[in-house]
Amino acid sequence: MAKSLESQIPQQKAFGWAARDSSGILSPIHFSRRENGVEDVSVKIMYCGVCHSDLKFCRNDWGITRYPLVPGHEIVGTVTKVGNNVKKFKVGDRVSVGVMAGSCMSCEYCNQGLENYCPRIIFTYNSIDIDGTITSGGYADSIVANQHFVFHFPDGLPSDAGAPLLCAGITVYSPMKYYGMTEPGKHLGVAGLGGLGHLAVKIAKAFGLRVTVISSSPGKESEAISKLGADAFIVSSDSEKMKGATGTMDYIIDTVSAVHPLAPLLSLLKANGKLITLGLPNRPLELPVFPLVLRRRLVGGSNIGSVKETEEMLEFCAKHNITADVEVIRIDEINKAMDRLAKSDVKYRFVIDMESSSSQP
Repeated sequence: MAKSLESQIPQQKAFGWAARDSSGILSPIHFSRRENGVEDVSVKIMYCGVCHSDLKFCRNDWGITRYPLVPGHEIVGTVTKVGNNVKKFKVGDRVSVGVMAGSCMSCEYCNQGLENYCPRIIFTYNSIDIDGTITSGGYADSIVANQHFVFHFPDGLPSDAGAPLLCAGITVYSPMKYYGMTEPGKHLGVAGLGGLGHLAVKIAKAFGLRVTVISSSPGKESEAISKLGADAFIVSSDSEKMKGATGTMDYIIDTVSAVHPLAPLLSLLKANGKLITLGLPNRPLELPVFPLVLRRRLVGGSNIGSVKETEEMLEFCAKHNITADVEVIRIDEINKAMDRLAKSDVKYRFVIDMESSSSQP
């Protein structure tokens, strides 16, 4: 079916970098995208963030990767073409594209404005597109997306440091809003200080929360407090400090993507406290029930955010001057960056400068 659809729907040429097997090594690739349709926006990509899930997909850690894979879902660029039915964008606009490239637009979730929970969601890469082809992401020179999933990028945000907001930013903003983690003066714990965690600290402080970072890396304490604005820092292996913080937090956002125990985090929550997990370990975590029952605590999750939430998050971050701490790289440096990302050797997000990267071979 995919082949027949490809033959019927016009294609346009694109160039990017792709992983071709579970080694995760990326190399240049010429490929095709669907032609710009009446509801579509074509974008010349300027910058694309490097998400930890990009690494997971490249190396097939979740066992669902379709190769060749062009990753990238934290995209900022300029509009080069719009379809006849597109009214809110014009050529030359600075725009952004995140994790979603499409949805069914008709199910109960889409009708509630919760496209991110649509059972037929189309992700920006590694999904089946409307023409039957596999979607390809932002490690490329261009992208075509339905206008509903394209966002105006606020004037106050820089393209490079703002790009990670399209995944890391919305992934922490959405649960803060949904689970009520926005009341000034409340105490939030942020477990893990990486791409998601450092933005969680910045956004939480903008909401007026008191923030404690919980990390396995003692060397991050100074930066967490002096640069990111956290109020306190706890090394998760320090049993005395963990014990001293027992029952002090209203909420915890857990951004850790490695397998780790939840019991120590649950012990930090007050009665009625909420632990929201955002990381995606490749093995199940053990969830003890007694800490939940005895203190009426809640454990929940959250997946990126809706279109409406993403628009709101971008405006919020522009208003409060919130951007990611980034290291800008060229696309031909991506394999070294991936190796460093696997070792958590980045503060706190790699962003690829696609415009200044090496030309096509």
